[in-house]
Amino acid sequence: MKEDDFYKPLEQFADIRILRYRVEGFEELPLPTKKLIYYLSRAALSGRDIIYDQNGKFNLLIRRTLETIYTTFRGKRDSDDFREFKTYLKRIWFANGVYHHYSNDKFLPGFSEQYFRKLMAESSPSALPEQPQKLLEIILPVLFNPEVFPKKVDFTPDRDKLLHSAVNFYEKVTETEALEYYRTLLEHAGERPASVGLNSKLVKEDGQLKEYVWKAGGMYDKAIVEVMYWLKKAMEEAPPEQKEIIGTLISFYSSGDLALFDHYNILWVKETSQPVDFINGFIETYNDPLGFKGTWESVVHILDAEATERTRILAAHAQWFEDHSPVDERFKKETVTGISARTVNVCMLGGDCHPATPIGINLPNSDWIRKEHGSKSVTLKNITEAYHYASLQDGFLEEFAASEEEVDLIKKYGLLADNLHTDMHECLGHGSGQLLPGVRPDALMQYHSVIEEARADLYALYFMYHPKIFNLGLLPHPDAARAEYMAYIRAGLFTQLVRVEYGKPIEEAHMRNRALIARWCFEQGKKKGIIRRYSKGGKTYFAVQNFDGLHELFGILLAEIQRIKSEGDFRAAQNLVETYGVHVERSLHAEVLERYKKLNLAPYSGFVNPTYVPVLDEDGRIKDVRILYKESFAEQMMGYSQQLSFL
Repeated sequence: MKEDDFYKPLEQFADIRILRYRVEGFEELPLPTKKLIYYLSRAALSGRDIIYDQNGKFNLLIRRTLETIYTTFRGKRDSDDFREFKTYLKRIWFANGVYHHYSNDKFLPGFSEQYFRKLMAESSPSALPEQPQKLLEIILPVLFNPEVFPKKVDFTPDRDKLLHSAVNFYEKVTETEALEYYRTLLEHAGERPASVGLNSKLVKEDGQLKEYVWKAGGMYDKAIVEVMYWLKKAMEEAPPEQKEIIGTLISFYSSGDLALFDHYNILWVKETSQPVDFINGFIETYNDPLGFKGTWESVVHILDAEATERTRILAAHAQWFEDHSPVDERFKKETVTGISARTVNVCMLGGDCHPATPIGINLPNSDWIRKEHGSKSVTLKNITEAYHYASLQDGFLEEFAASEEEVDLIKKYGLLADNLHTDMHECLGHGSGQLLPGVRPDALMQYHSVIEEARADLYALYFMYHPKIFNLGLLPHPDAARAEYMAYIRAGLFTQLVRVEYGKPIEEAHMRNRALIARWCFEQGKKKGIIRRYSKGGKTYFAVQNFDGLHELFGILLAEIQRIKSEGDFRAAQNLVETYGVHVERSLHAEVLERYKKLNLAPYSGFVNPTYVPVLDEDGRIKDVRILYKESFAEQMMGYSQQLSFL
């Protein structure tokens, strides 16, 4: 297969395109490494049902009902209605539920309630997860009534975020009650607090608050037991340096004890010698309106030794970057500890990282562990390459770039500069700075994620234009940094709006972060003409005219963002995010959507995973593991549902 063909989108539906990623060199790996990747990959897939349930109480019931219709419907399949049904099911697979993975809005079917009743009536009743009439009573309002559970996460000011969010982390609990409950726990947690609430659902029963812990023998038991089974198999193949790490994670899953999760994170962050590594657990808290509860995710990856040289250089100079950061000395770490960074190739994506995936990861999230033991960062090279090669010929850059020079610079340096930005964001940005004594990690509440992502982005943006980067050989020419500045400002000011429904505010944390930075810089730089807005041929463009001035603004905003985090200044965070990161200029938004529509593109991309097939000898032992790239999106999703439905 030609390289160009491999990276062509497999299909496109709604606002989504499906891509593949290649695991370069897997076939040449030694058998123990192949087996380790295979077992870790099975563990990565086995928690799939968890993320569906976390994203909404009825998601699993809805998915299984629609999958039964998909496989057993006896009526006419060659119709517009059935095609709309298949698109709706694919959207649910992509988002791990009925809520858009970026906007948090519930997406509604493109077919009628009457047609859905017909689909139910002409499908196998014995294969349905519940008796048909009971199913209809439960799921029809969720599917067709836009007022029922309309948002996965609702950040609307002056509204109870728990009672109005569909995410399945709380039940019959108000925002005030939950905050009081967890803040009481944090007050007695000491200087090294566990991540309270990270792995539990908080409910009110008989007037009392109770946590249902996600563990073996507790909530999500069957899926977690399956994850543990494959982790135990992986432990048998793991090198000695990783056996205790995997064993501690298994113990955490068995007990639900967050102190064990902290111990696992400390062991995990210190181990940097092995090529194969993984993330597996309740990790990111973006989907919790209060920022306590972790969504289940997993990534398995293998080191790209050649590309890691860039991240090794960054990690080796982490103290220099910290010392020369433009932030107040009070907020800097005197000693940067345990920063490690790698460029890796993904082998498997699971949970909240699939089908949509990050391009870089920095963990652990615990502030005290990061301060005392450091952090590990990875840039997902084969994911960024897949995005890059898929986008080279789609016409998006030519439509929205301010000049041919901008197009040429981004085509020449874009992949390199973007990967460096990701490396610096994950390795240096998230690993920098410190909280002042007495400042709680949850002080910024719903604005924490946006402020943290802005802090990491600004750290990367500020330093990638610094002479130090060129002295270290990380970029060949200042034009490479300029290419990233152009692309970032363009995305933050207007092109990322192709991902926002007309008339809606910006919801997703990373998008709010980019808007905040770009809009703040645009407004602050108006008098100096740092960024020019102009119209040509009836189209709006934004051109960076003063790169030195923009670099200076990035430094000023970084200093303020770090102050906000270090001091836990909620009001300042709220003001910045709500002023610059949320609201959308409607006329500009309409123009962007119209221009984008003519390109016939999808604003979001996600991936099918490769398939690993064990080859057995006559005694039933694995003698090889093959990697295949043949599955379509629907084939993979149905296969996962048939093999991995544990809840």
